[in-house]
Amino acid sequence: MKKVDQDRFIISVKVGPKGQITIPAEARKMFDISVGDTLMVMGDAKRGIALVKADQVYQVMGGILDGSDRN
Repeated sequence: MKKVDQDRFIISVKVGPKGQITIPAEARKMFDISVGDTLMVMGDAKRGIALVKADQVYQVMGGILDGSDRN
């Protein structure tokens, strides 16, 4: 793992035969990812792939839809 700063790091993972990756313990701890959590896979052909906890996506979308998210 390469620590960029307190809130960022870079780490490599390998894709297994079933297309699975293991999220490193450091990342699971930083982003509070637990067994059974649902992650959203978001992709952009030019910029790459991002994994985001589904509950965070739903929270942001709820805020947008009800007008309370002003970020």
